[in-house]
This record gives sequence, structure tokens and C-alpha cells, in this order.
Amino acid sequence: MSNALAIAAVTTTLRSLLIGRLGAVDVTARPLDKARNGANTNQVNLFLYQTAADAALLNMPMPGRVRPGEDGLPPLPLTLYYLISSYGQNDDDIQGHRLLGQAMSVLHDHPLLGAAEIKDACAADLGESDLHNQIERVRITREPMSIDEMSKLWMTFKSEYRISAAYQVSVVLIESNRATRTPLPVLTRGSEDEGASAQASLNPPFPTLAELSFPERRYSAQLGDILTMNGFNLDGTNVRVRLSHPLLATDRVLVPEPGNTAAEIRVTIPNEPANLPAGFYSLAVEVTRPGELSSRITNRLVFALAPEISSPMPMTVARVGDDATINLSCRPDVRLGQRVALLIGDGEVRAVIPPPAPPPPPQSSALTFKVLNAVPGEYFVRLRVDGVDSILFDRSDENGPPVFDQTQKVTIT
Repeated sequence: MSNALAIAAVTTTLRSLLIGRLGAVDVTARPLDKARNGANTNQVNLFLYQTAADAALLNMPMPGRVRPGEDGLPPLPLTLYYLISSYGQNDDDIQGHRLLGQAMSVLHDHPLLGAAEIKDACAADLGESDLHNQIERVRITREPMSIDEMSKLWMTFKSEYRISAAYQVSVVLIESNRATRTPLPVLTRGSEDEGASAQASLNPPFPTLAELSFPERRYSAQLGDILTMNGFNLDGTNVRVRLSHPLLATDRVLVPEPGNTAAEIRVTIPNEPANLPAGFYSLAVEVTRPGELSSRITNRLVFALAPEISSPMPMTVARVGDDATINLSCRPDVRLGQRVALLIGDGEVRAVIPPPAPPPPPQSSALTFKVLNAVPGEYFVRLRVDGVDSILFDRSDENGPPVFDQTQKVTIT
């Protein structure tokens, strides 16, 4: 394991390693444009120019920390890329080349950073670093770089090019600070510790939802509709249906209709325009199965609760100049922040935003749409709220195809 000081710990350890092996040489860790910084001594500069995620350990649990059955955020595995450049006294290139060769020899002979080396190097300035406790070894390897890649790196810092050597150091594991979920151990497997049970069926052994249907073969629901849920093992006691929506602070808990079975549950969506906004909901069933003491929750199914135009329809709107203003009322109420549009024929018109003063109400059933350069004619209309359209089709005839609802029209004159 290692904390967020791991990167600094690696740089400090590499610098300490070079200082100990090169002797009277100034070993720095500066960006390329400030490496020399007016100095005139023998100098080796260590520059971290890139960090990258280690693909082999990405999304792997922290070694030795997360046990089977526990749920914790994986560590951040990093590979660090360093550039080593050298400078001779009085800018003597021969001396600089000697120093570069010596630095490369040190790293070639020292492919691993030992735990004791890391701990000793960080004791003075990075005492809180725990990179030395990491189970994975920290390895040093040459990083081949073409002359084009190397020159571009120097040009980025607007510095004169110098012969350099690139290295990669890996792997560095930075542990997540988020808490790990550690459930209690399992004491028994089933009643009387009977172990796993087998059934000669492909049906799920637990309460499961498989299908959700709406009245009149519609693809979305409306306030007051009865939803029919089909699934497996839905019978029991304390049966409840949970509705969730991003704009609801908590789940809305509903009591199903009487006469439910293990394969089917029916529930009525409350006709409460002020409490249930239009949009996409997720639904799950909570039930206590026969012979069990605690309840189970099924998987969730997603469905759309469609808005409805509650104004008298069809409607006729007269133009003022070239524009037409359409005022509608709707249900459920539209809440502040919801995306609202009126689909007129094949075009979309966004709702008119109220002026900033006074502030708009948190929710409202009154909407205004301004159609610019409106063309006179008769149009089918749909109200769209958060991607869900009001119902324009009539599918009540089970034996016939769907037809347009002739009442959902606006005539512009």
C-alpha cells in the first residue's frame, strides 16, 4: 500500500540513490527550463515528465487489503516516466557525458528500489510516506525514446536540447481513501446450515421482475394508471412497490392492488400532479417470502411517466405578426430544471423561460411556448418533459393498428 506521497517518495529515493553513487555532483529535480538555473557545477537533473495508469493493475484490488467478499475502491496504479540530463562544470560536454554515463550505470545496476532505501530516503522530508510498505516492487527500466520524441519534449519547455536518458518506474499503488465495505462473515448457509439448494428450473429462485405493461398497450404510463408487473416469486407478505425518480428525495412506496399472485402484481400510480413529476422512473417490488423473516427487493425496471396536456383540446391560436404564442396547462406539474418542449408537427419549440425577477416558482402547471415565423395550419402536438412525450396515439383497439388522437391538435391562423 502507499498513500498520495508515493510519487514524491519515488523522486526523492531516485535522487538519494544518485547522490550516494555519484559523489560530489549536484543532483536536482527541476523542470527542463529551470534545470541549470545559472549553476556552473557538475550536475545531474532528474525530471518527472509523465505519469500513466498501469493497465495490468487497473481495477485490481489492493494486494493484502481487500479480502474476498469485501467491496473497496481499487488503488490507483501509476507508471512514472523520468528524464535524466547532465551538465558538466563550465558547460563542458565531455564532463556532462561522463556524468550521464555514470547515472545510467547506477540505474542499470539498481533495477529495484528496496523498502529500506525508500524508507531511509524519505525519513527526513516525507516521513508520512508509506511507499516502503507496498507489496508490489518498484522497478526501474529504460524507456526508449526516439530523437523526435526527445526533441519535442525539450521544445515544450523552450529549452536547448541536451542528450538525455528516459526511464520508467513502476508500479506505484496509491491507495484510495474511501472506506471499504466489510460485511460480517457467513455463519450458516440456509436453514440448519443445509448449504446451497438446487432446482430443476431456469426460473429465478428469488423475487424477480421480468415485464412491465401499461393500459391500452401504451409505451408509457400516466397519472392514475394501473401498472401490471409480471415476474417470479412475487407472492408473500408486506408486499410494497417502490418508485424512484431523480427529483424525488426518497422512494415513493405504494401498496399493490388486491388479488396479486406469485407471477403478477398490479399497482396504481397515484393521481398526484404536484408530487410525481413526469420523466423516467425505476420500479422495484419489496416482499417477504413465505418462510422467511426478512424482506427481499427485486431488480428494478425503468418506465416513463408521460405528461398530459390538460388544456381544452383541440386549440386554435391566432398569430400576432409572424409569431404565435401557445399557452398550455399540463399535469403533472413541471418542476424547475426540467427540460420542456412542445413538438408541433415535426418541429420542437422550447418553453419560454420566465424573467429572472421575480424568481420562477419551483413547479408549475402553466406553460408558454412562442412559435417564431409560424406557418398557418393544423398540427398534431406533443408535450415533451425530460425526454418523455405526451401520448399522441390511441391504441385502445386491440385488433386494429394505432391511430392518432385527433384531439391533440393546434390550429394556427
